[in-house]
Amino acid sequence: MYSAIRTSVTLALLLSVGQPANADNSAADFYSGKKIDFYISSTAGGAYDLTGRHIIRYLGRNIPGNPSVTPRNMPGGGGLLMANHLTNVVPTDGLSVGILLSSAVFEPLHGNAQAKFDIRTIEWLGSPTKDVAALTIWHTVPVDTLEQARQSGLTLAVSGGLNSTPAFYGRMLAYVFDLPIKLVGGYSGQNEAFLAMERGEVQGFPSVALSSIKSSRPTWLMEKRVKQLVYFGGAEHPELKHVPFAAHLLKNSPDRAKLMELAIAPLAVGRPVFAPPGIPRERAMALRVGLWKTFRDPGYVEECQRQNLECESPTSGADLRQIILDAYAAPRELVDILRKINTAN
Repeated sequence: MYSAIRTSVTLALLLSVGQPANADNSAADFYSGKKIDFYISSTAGGAYDLTGRHIIRYLGRNIPGNPSVTPRNMPGGGGLLMANHLTNVVPTDGLSVGILLSSAVFEPLHGNAQAKFDIRTIEWLGSPTKDVAALTIWHTVPVDTLEQARQSGLTLAVSGGLNSTPAFYGRMLAYVFDLPIKLVGGYSGQNEAFLAMERGEVQGFPSVALSSIKSSRPTWLMEKRVKQLVYFGGAEHPELKHVPFAAHLLKNSPDRAKLMELAIAPLAVGRPVFAPPGIPRERAMALRVGLWKTFRDPGYVEECQRQNLECESPTSGADLRQIILDAYAAPRELVDILRKINTAN
């Protein structure tokens, strides 16, 4: 489903064939001297913000006409505030793009009426990485395995309230692994939830993305300040060989495995970058190709490594769109179970 071969072929065609010269010139003429607003659907200082601002530093130089690119943080509603704004409010001129919390991409699938956008019409530009996340607890918690967690239970912080994506993953883990999990909301962001873990207010967090912990709390892993009981995502990660992989643990439970695969679609899309529907085709192509060139820019890659940002497995706009459409084509019965877990409190 997330084939590396498909990605390489797609991008080879995209970058070798490219656009007609007149389309490229048209985009260059338009973007020359212009400013692109790059919306970030999170607060300043978090992992999405760090990733978005890193892209911003290189994006303009890789778009015809070399426009300036300016960050605009727009947190709220688990990413829906920004998604709705870009798809319904801003002009469709190609001067607004955004990096979206991956969970917001699938809110329409979950039946969230506050998601006022159609994923089929959005211009998906690409994603800097695919992600994996882990059920993560503080190192002093006397639990080392999922089996021990089944016996003792866990109290986990969630950011964004009990209807947020971390809460959903907490309920999903409880469902597929029969874990007694108590979720504690009231934390405005992941940083605040992490502080609660450090202070001992809670024992852990249900879905700490590897990219997030490496960029915002790099010493936690190096100093073994946390324990990862199980991790999940679209594929195994070489840095987590010591942690049980959810897909392996569920191989004898096919129904639960399929449900988990659908639930982790946000991790497969990573940190999606998009533009509003209806922008001129040559500008959409210029943005899409420019973003891919950014992902391959030597300066961008070097700085990624220096900042401990995940950028080794970017996704093209075409493949990003396909991953999203595949998830939305899931069997109705799976989607119904997913929605029940998502709305349970």
